[in-house]
Amino acid sequence: MAGLKGRDLLSLADFSPTEVQELLQMASQLKSQQLRLRCNKVLGLLFSKASTRTRVSFTVAMYQLGGQVIDLNPNVTQVSRGEPVQDTARVLDRYLDILAIRTFAQQELEIFANYAQIPVINALTDLEHPCQVLADLMTVQECFGSCTGLTLTYVGDGNNVANSLLLGCALVGMNVRVATPNGFEPNAAILETARSIAGGKTEVLLTHDPEAGTKGAHVIYTDVWASMGQEEEANDRLPVFQPYQVNDRLLSLADPNAIVLHCLPAHRGEEITDEVMEGSQSQIWNQAENRMHIQKALLASLLGAEEI
Repeated sequence: MAGLKGRDLLSLADFSPTEVQELLQMASQLKSQQLRLRCNKVLGLLFSKASTRTRVSFTVAMYQLGGQVIDLNPNVTQVSRGEPVQDTARVLDRYLDILAIRTFAQQELEIFANYAQIPVINALTDLEHPCQVLADLMTVQECFGSCTGLTLTYVGDGNNVANSLLLGCALVGMNVRVATPNGFEPNAAILETARSIAGGKTEVLLTHDPEAGTKGAHVIYTDVWASMGQEEEANDRLPVFQPYQVNDRLLSLADPNAIVLHCLPAHRGEEITDEVMEGSQSQIWNQAENRMHIQKALLASLLGAEEI
């Protein structure tokens, strides 16, 4: 993975299909301990949004590589007092080896990457969640042996996860369908980019019919109906999204061997039922674990870790 050393991950579109496949393979080898890597570097976490899985998985991944982590809580740094992003970026570039940012605007992430020479990782913005989707693809590959030719259906809000799933599925040769209510579609530019990556070899479908979208799918994926920053809209969204709930009835339309994924946290009884989350087709907990393994592979690749 020498080709990734020193690079940023701002969007999944930054990586080629070959690079994604190599990351997935490395993550699997790290998980099985076939591969052991060491990287005595320092990772900074600059998170403006709440986080459980992303914060803990990045921290543990860096520690397991032999590195260290600094949690740069914006509330206790000069960021909270209005220091310009470009100033913070140039200073952190002198202290850290790599920086993972979890924030609202994709533009803020891009400014950091422009002013810092160290690798910058998108740990979530309102536009994309690439690290999550790399873990999702790893989980699908574990369950089916390969992603190629499978169909993933995302049901719910066309949010950052939906955007990254469009790109990720196209990169690994998987059909992707996104079923959303009218007016809640994923980003139009990302949809077109995914179709360009797919090149007509795989399906990239947007639909407003959750049942039609789910029919025969191998992976059923959902997320909360109101993302961070949209909490005030949550009650108004409930009746609009109710037909998009992932429940036993909707799941029965999928392939009999279909798996269910959710990036968490979940609002049980809203976008997904308890029965499905705890059911035999759920791979949600393995999916959450894989965040750590894929991020370890990503950190090792961007930093140029050594095999031990």
